Amino acid sequence: MHNANTPAKSVAIIGAKLNRLGRSVTTVESCTGGGIAYALTALAGSSNWFERGYVTYSNTAKSAMVGVSYALLEKYGAVSNEVAEAMAVGGLKHADADYALSVTGIAGPDGGSKDKPVGTVCFGWTGPDNYVQVEKIIFRGNRDDVRSQAIAHSLAGLLRILENEHSANNQYK
Repeated sequence: MHNANTPAKSVAIIGAKLNRLGRSVTTVESCTGGGIAYALTALAGSSNWFERGYVTYSNTAKSAMVGVSYALLEKYGAVSNEVAEAMAVGGLKHADADYALSVTGIAGPDGGSKDKPVGTVCFGWTGPDNYVQVEKIIFRGNRDDVRSQAIAHSLAGLLRILENEHSANNQYK
């Protein structure tokens, strides 16, 4: 997991911002299998701002660990913006953290469909003041490529949120 694609620079900036704000983050991961938590905790001092990481690979884990409803999973599927949002909101609710990020997707090589091809990844980010953002991206490449890109994108999204937190133009939901 520790390779050239590990976004160490983003993690260093995230850590510094969370430290300065006195805030913390939790992760709720499916297709990345804990890779985001690994990237965050690779930085010395991360115990000051990293609360915990959930690896919710199965639907049962998504429900049991962070409260994603089976009805939501059945209606939209595990790989959906709706479930990514519920994962992030649930992670924030179940952890003593200020921010949560979630990732659920199809890394491949199997499991894709016409509507959700291999490489489909859904992201969720939550933060103070009921901030919620979701996004779906279809990445290209093999399983490792999809997972690496998902890790980097999730961290980049958290970094954008942290950079915008005190912006006068920042609008929360």
